[in-house]
Amino acid sequence: MAEQNTEAKLKNLLKQEKIQLWNPPYTDAENQPGQQHIQELAERYAPLVCLSVSEVGGALESVRAQAVKRGKGNKMFRETNVATLELLLPRDSKKDPKRKSCLETRLDMLVQQLVDRIGEEYGLKHIKLILNGKTLSVDKRLDEQGVKNHSKMMVLKVSDAELKQQLTEEEEKKKNQNESIQRTQKGFQILSERDGSEDPDTTPFLEIGDQKGNPLKIPHQEKKALILAMGFHEKGRSLMKRKQYDNALCHLLQADQQFSKCGSALLGSVDNYAVLQLDIVWCYRALEALSCLDDGKSRLQKAEDLFLQCYGEQQQRLLMIKGNTGREDVLFLRLYLLQSLLAFLEGNDSQARLQLSRVESLYGRLCLDSEKMAQLVILGFTEREARLGLRACQGDLQEAAIHISNRRQERAELEQRERQKRRSRMEAISTLAELGFSRRDAARALHHANGDVDRAYAILLDSSQAAQLTNNNMEGAVSPAKVQQLLYLGFEQDSAEAALRLTGGDVQSATQLLLDNQGVISPELLSVSPPSTSTSSPSSSPSSELPSTSSNSEDSELVNEVLEDISHHEEDYLDLTLEEESELIATMKSYLNREPTHTV
Repeated sequence: MAEQNTEAKLKNLLKQEKIQLWNPPYTDAENQPGQQHIQELAERYAPLVCLSVSEVGGALESVRAQAVKRGKGNKMFRETNVATLELLLPRDSKKDPKRKSCLETRLDMLVQQLVDRIGEEYGLKHIKLILNGKTLSVDKRLDEQGVKNHSKMMVLKVSDAELKQQLTEEEEKKKNQNESIQRTQKGFQILSERDGSEDPDTTPFLEIGDQKGNPLKIPHQEKKALILAMGFHEKGRSLMKRKQYDNALCHLLQADQQFSKCGSALLGSVDNYAVLQLDIVWCYRALEALSCLDDGKSRLQKAEDLFLQCYGEQQQRLLMIKGNTGREDVLFLRLYLLQSLLAFLEGNDSQARLQLSRVESLYGRLCLDSEKMAQLVILGFTEREARLGLRACQGDLQEAAIHISNRRQERAELEQRERQKRRSRMEAISTLAELGFSRRDAARALHHANGDVDRAYAILLDSSQAAQLTNNNMEGAVSPAKVQQLLYLGFEQDSAEAALRLTGGDVQSATQLLLDNQGVISPELLSVSPPSTSTSSPSSSPSSELPSTSSNSEDSELVNEVLEDISHHEEDYLDLTLEEESELIATMKSYLNREPTHTV
């Protein structure tokens, strides 16, 4: 980290003086260093960066060698289309920690081919490639996904190699990271489709709430994307707690993709997206991949802007909603700490010191008295409640105890109201189902009627009459004359009638449909309602809308699996012990407070 800081400072000085180390007199015709001129430059720069001449000389040679190598790479790319990529390898896979790992390749090849090469060269069995915070698809070309000459790519291990050796092939497949991501997505998709009409005692249901836990009204499609995004985020946070940062980052990047499907107004009213940006950069830090500076910087800026939008200037909006702001300060501590680290890596020590001073100020307020923590635990509160309560009340023990008790009561009352609301909704759906409508149609009608049973009944009646009219029209669509035309062409009568129903009586479209399906209309096609009959109609049999028993069992397993990673406490993301932060603060102080090296 110190080397990167020194090189960044020297690059800034070279840029100011427009000195190009890859050209004479600093590099000769054979690309060897011009020792005398490098030495003179080192003697001049040493006092400016407060380091010894020998240290500055070594750093200048490193910068020069990189520039020469980059120049060679540019020339090779122009002449042969072979690009040079910089690989940010896992720590335990680097052959030489101080040397950058580069790989030469054409960009019109599939990512899978590059994955195979990296795996073979560095002994990595299961990996993913990350470029600018996005996972590269193995079945697409490098250039199609924004990979360019000199691109920096993170190489993430999919799972622990030692663990893989102990697992059977089937178990290995289940433990594979791709499988994990797919299962997480499927589980939260099931939850996103639930509308709260099932038994609240037996069926898990996710509701999206505001910063106090009250449910938010969100358009259905946005709600589905948000639940998936939050689900991936929760899974990623769970993996972060277990220090599985490679796997965590993959899930967090999936969350980032899902959040991009949500409207900006929604993202500006909740802090989840801002917290996600922090978590992604925190993983970069843990994986020592902070040379992804551009992506890290833009994510931290996005997080800061969103916090400002969500919490308000001086956090007054947050104060109005929650009554205090102490708990959210841990997010700003982490934000300023990461900003300090990135500034240091860019060689901007003054900015790094400024941000670190803000961090230390927050850290002093957020560090908790262990005796007060113990007293709250003796009173029957959890460690998480004690931490959050003390931070909310600026360390006042008595106020914290009252605050925690009030929060418990508020949560219990909110949960009771939500359960009662779901029970009332179930009763209303059952009432409409007894009148002959399907439970799914009843649930949709109730949603449109804002829970008013009479209005929902009117909506269902209107839909049913429209459907009846459509069915009458469909009789004309499957007229004997049209069926006869298809029979004349050699198709079976059942298939001809089914094709006409599916195409609304259009003989030409029905003919094409039959030709495309070898004259047979499959059960899958028959199960799809034609466009003209998409309205609801009464149904006494709900069996058609329910999955099979085995499917139900698999769905329940998936749902239970993903729910294990969701915290039961809505402020879990604020419950940081600050142990990792404390270590990074100490590291940053040691680098920034280094005694200037004697420059003679």
